[in-house]
Amino acid sequence: MDVAEERRFREFVAARSPALMRLGFLLTGGDQHAAEDLLQTVLARAAARWSRIDEPEAYVRRAMYRQQVSWWRLASRRPETVVAETPDVAGPDDAHAAELKLVLRRALTRLTPRQRAVLVLRYFEDLPEAEVAQIMDCSVGTVRSTAHRSLARLRAVAPELADLRAPSFALKEARS
Repeated sequence: MDVAEERRFREFVAARSPALMRLGFLLTGGDQHAAEDLLQTVLARAAARWSRIDEPEAYVRRAMYRQQVSWWRLASRRPETVVAETPDVAGPDDAHAAELKLVLRRALTRLTPRQRAVLVLRYFEDLPEAEVAQIMDCSVGTVRSTAHRSLARLRAVAPELADLRAPSFALKEARS
């Protein structure tokens, strides 16, 4: 990698790391360390191919989805993880939002990795079903049925989420 390419890579990492870290956090079910590992692994691979990458953001996001799916498929990568720390300071308005985030994160960890990925791609990333199907390497019908079952499971394990207007609202609230 020449100096100009290295500078472009460093600028990309500096600008996009927070958003990519949030995505990794959601994909790993709230495991901060696993999210850091995921992002670092994908960025290392991207650095090796940087001069051939036309759309870095799309490349890195897709690589993150695929790497996480690969890790899910390995039986040894399924340790139980306890996360979700309460906020240090919460005002009266912030308490409900913080509680909702904790409930949602706990509920997401109770889903299968595939269900969680479909919800994150569909509602957090706001991708169309066809694109989610392409990323997940399945049919559009599978995405629809998985999303439907995943939302039903979320409502079953966390009834307090049933009051929300739409699934995208809850997932977008969880990213902040």
